[in-house]
Amino acid sequence: MTLVTSLTMPVYEYVCMSCEEHFEELVRNGETVSCPECDSAKVQKQFSVFATHGASEQPSFGGGGGCCGGSCGCGH
Repeated sequence: MTLVTSLTMPVYEYVCMSCEEHFEELVRNGETVSCPECDSAKVQKQFSVFATHGASEQPSFGGGGGCCGGSCGCGH
């Protein structure tokens, strides 16, 4: 039996609270994230929302509230 170890680095979604840029970042444990647009460290991790398939005609995600459904806290 072969044991495979994987050093995974999760990809997180962020919004910059300074310039409102939305971006994804590959993050190592303990790494500080800054905005690729304005270089601000004032960023907030997003709650990732994914769509599911079903019988409903309405999408099962979002629902309005601005640029990211109101969950990002950027004020839109």
